Amino acid sequence: MPVPRLLVVGELNADIVVQLDEAPQFDDFEHVVPRTDIVLGSSSAIMACGAARLSVPTSLVSVVGDDLLGRFVVDELRSRDVDTSAVRVDSGVPTGTSTILTLPDGDRSILTALGTIGRVQVADIPTALLAESAHVHVGSFFLQEALRRDLPGLYRECRARGVSTSVDPNLDPAGEWGAGLVDVLPEVDVFFCNEREAAAISGSSDVEAACAWFAERLPPSAQVVVKRGARGAVVALCGGGRVTATYAASPPAAGAGRVGAGNEPGWGIVDTVGAGDSLAAGYLAARLRGLPIEQQLRVGVRNGTASTRAAGGAAGQLTWEQAFRE
Repeated sequence: MPVPRLLVVGELNADIVVQLDEAPQFDDFEHVVPRTDIVLGSSSAIMACGAARLSVPTSLVSVVGDDLLGRFVVDELRSRDVDTSAVRVDSGVPTGTSTILTLPDGDRSILTALGTIGRVQVADIPTALLAESAHVHVGSFFLQEALRRDLPGLYRECRARGVSTSVDPNLDPAGEWGAGLVDVLPEVDVFFCNEREAAAISGSSDVEAACAWFAERLPPSAQVVVKRGARGAVVALCGGGRVTATYAASPPAAGAGRVGAGNEPGWGIVDTVGAGDSLAAGYLAARLRGLPIEQQLRVGVRNGTASTRAAGGAAGQLTWEQAFRE
């Protein structure tokens, strides 16, 4: 059976990934680092690439500048079979960039120049594209300054059309963890977050308590997927205000990380950029195929884990055959 279309709305930028041996010093100090890569970045774009890699017809609605990096990221999307017909070029603003400093243990610091990040609007979504989509996903909610206010209305329209929805908030650079999120939660079918985000938004560091907080604000049929890094993920079903949790562990990885390991099992961590976005892509790819929750979570965790085996967010993502195999 054909897989329904996924529509992703969000930011599009380049990532400059710098692999470090140790934390950098300042005071005009020069470091020689193991490797630097310029790759496709942004939660929304990495998630879209992951879904397309998993054979889900995927479109991205976003904004780039009229510059070298804008053309680079659009070409990268097209090379990964993501439909970019709704990517708008804003000639007055440079394409956003994130410089990601990553340590061998996976810890990282992200330096983001916003540029076109946060410029996408509900008005950028073509009516015809929305009509042919079965699911709408928004990434990096807290960065979507032009989108946030109108998102509850868009998601209410999606619900009326029978289109399911999801949101991944990612980190809030302002540290406020509000910015209209509570307004959109009643319209969301799947809410993705990691443990840090769940704690900051809900006010509880206990995963089950955080899921219960979300269950009070999400629709009765909604799902909360909490990404737990090396420990995999948990999905909580929010029916009737009750929380029923299902857990999945990450596949074990052996040996030290090496760049270029791609999706080969048994390789260690290269970096964790985009791992959570790849998990979300796997989860939704299985959901759009109508698979049970346990399989949705398993596919998501496998894809998120594979993403850590290569530099950047998209290089290590799995095909459907790789992600779904027993």
